[in-house]
Amino acid sequence: MHLQRPPFDPHGLDAFVALVGAEAWSRRMAELARLANTGPRVAQATRHRHALELAIERLRGTLARPPSPAEQLAARFASDILALDRTLPVRGNSRLHQALTNATTGDGTLVPLFHLLRTASLQRARGFTVQFAGLADGRPFDLLIANGAHAAEVACDVVSAEAGRLLHRSAWARLADTLDPHLRTWLATHPGQHLLKLTLPAGLDRTTITNLHDRVLDLLHSNRRFQHDETAVLRLDPLRVEAAELGSLRQSFGPEAHLSVTASPTGCIVLAARAGRADEVAIALRRRLFDIAPARLHGARPGILAMFVEDTDQQEWCGLRDRLELEGEARHFLATPSARRIIAVTCASRLELFAPGETGELRFRNPAHPSAKAPALAPAVLSSV
Repeated sequence: MHLQRPPFDPHGLDAFVALVGAEAWSRRMAELARLANTGPRVAQATRHRHALELAIERLRGTLARPPSPAEQLAARFASDILALDRTLPVRGNSRLHQALTNATTGDGTLVPLFHLLRTASLQRARGFTVQFAGLADGRPFDLLIANGAHAAEVACDVVSAEAGRLLHRSAWARLADTLDPHLRTWLATHPGQHLLKLTLPAGLDRTTITNLHDRVLDLLHSNRRFQHDETAVLRLDPLRVEAAELGSLRQSFGPEAHLSVTASPTGCIVLAARAGRADEVAIALRRRLFDIAPARLHGARPGILAMFVEDTDQQEWCGLRDRLELEGEARHFLATPSARRIIAVTCASRLELFAPGETGELRFRNPAHPSAKAPALAPAVLSSV
């Protein structure tokens, strides 16, 4: 019987893990497994945030189905890392190994390296030669791209959308998971359908989870319906929709609301939380541009800031893009003296990295830069919207 070869190199995946370090990789997988066991919402967030690592690990095992496009992309990434490691000088190898260590410990992910390699691949496809100047030579920028006599420096950076939110999604997932068993116990003695609205003027992050957790339980066990201070307003009401219509709550509360449903045989309780202001993800991007522009680029050549906006979902990203919020904040930055060495800003998300058919990024050219109209640089800097 003829065995079909898999659409990736299994030995290459093992070589990638060896590059990271077998023990370090095992510790990382154990940590991700522990996070996935803390609750369904944290598990979902972990699978999303660490999709690359988990895909590589699945492919190293016995996969009883054809690999998905995203898994094949992860395998290609691992192969590209190995190829890059073979081309770097000794100090470049050390920098790459340190980047892999950072990516597989603590809050790190493989996304920054993926973003770097994808940016390099896009520029090659546009006709540029690409040097990994950051890894190879310790330059403050990551890539040096050239087309004939024209060259540009590219600094790749990742900014989390959480930097623009008062109510952090990661903190909400942890809060909802830790409340779940207590809410089920409460429902046993309070049958029916309930809605607990949380208005959080000061937001929610990992440092304030415990306080809000205790306040929710205090409200429920005291049989009160309302509690408030300057940091939170809690209100418990009957839920006016049937269980089958819970999806309509998203429309009622808006796209920025955080919803969580705890159901039991005796009923359900919906938690609906909103912060004290609208999310400012695009503004967080602009602030990051100001932070990195002077430090990441030499200024002798045109500079491109290639930004990856992490911790967004498709609905949020498409909203930011379609409402031109990203364009507005990027152009705000480009109109300032801090951007005089910047010829373009590009923006991408996981939608561009993983979605089939998405091959580019948002690009915003700085018309005031002296090289803005150079035909040789146009494929990398011409505005996409």
